[in-house]
Amino acid sequence: MRTTIALAILALPLFGASDEAGSWSPKGAAAYLDQRAEWWVGWKSSQRDHETFCISCHTALPYALGRPSLRAALAEQAPSNAERQLLANVTKRVRIWSEAEPFYKDKPGDPKSSESRGTEAVLNALILATNDPKFGADTKLAFDNMWGQQLKTGAFTWLNFHNEPWEADDSQYWGATLGAIAVGSAPKQYQATVADKVKLLSEYLQKEEAGQSLLNRTVLLWASEKVPGLLTKEQQKAIVDELLSKQQADGGWSASSLVLSTWKRRDSTALPLVSDGYGTGLVSFVLEQAGVARTDVRLKKGLAWLAQNQDKETGLWPATSLNKQRDPASDAGKFMSDAATAYAVMALEGR
Repeated sequence: MRTTIALAILALPLFGASDEAGSWSPKGAAAYLDQRAEWWVGWKSSQRDHETFCISCHTALPYALGRPSLRAALAEQAPSNAERQLLANVTKRVRIWSEAEPFYKDKPGDPKSSESRGTEAVLNALILATNDPKFGADTKLAFDNMWGQQLKTGAFTWLNFHNEPWEADDSQYWGATLGAIAVGSAPKQYQATVADKVKLLSEYLQKEEAGQSLLNRTVLLWASEKVPGLLTKEQQKAIVDELLSKQQADGGWSASSLVLSTWKRRDSTALPLVSDGYGTGLVSFVLEQAGVARTDVRLKKGLAWLAQNQDKETGLWPATSLNKQRDPASDAGKFMSDAATAYAVMALEGR
């Protein structure tokens, strides 16, 4: 299967699609994303009990959020095979929640089990809420599981492997913003039934907002467009203004400008400062969600950067690890590009 997909990538006519930002290839992006999702499904290290696989913040989650954005551009009538596999896996994990082992088990002095349960519960709810327009029984069950993991603070336990940008000391806040996006994507009538839980989550996000990284505040801005009253108009504008102040001369954003300024790579190498697909894709998408018009010259420059910087051979948008230097041709070296490509297509497609 993976060999077939890889050959398909090489055969695709890249850069045949046009966008107001320029020319880029939805087919190339879809082929790359599908290939990486298929690889993740079959990768030995992603396998978990009950013939399931874990949902990664770098590959599986962005894929679930971003791949549907390409449906219209490719005139697809149904989800791809990789999407169906991922959604089936999440649904299965939701249904066997009480039986399934956590993604990561406890080790002495390292409570990854509880961290893992909170992380998985949020990711499951977010993926199903954004992929289930009928809001069926499995999606409701996913939310039951998520709320069951909510802490008294309003947040959820979150995996911390000391890796930016999703599993670091400050990532519990990022996870809480994802929980807010999840419930904000649910029908209004459902939100009303869990108003007390949403209130507790919102209070946590508001209380802890000061001092958060710009990355966390960027996703908070996204969440605020889903959950009314989460931020004031003034708070939203402050985040938008800060994001625009980080835009580089070439129109893009660097992911390193979004994390805490004190962050250092483990191998002591310098953080990359150039514009990259993750920073530019995420920021451009969230600015759109926050109401910045695609005709705004600054957002147009960001979208133009994306249109001009898709890799012509693979269909990906490049991004590099914030934790150490990696071989960009290796599977682990592509993790940031997996997320970058998903957010890039979300930004370019405006959804």
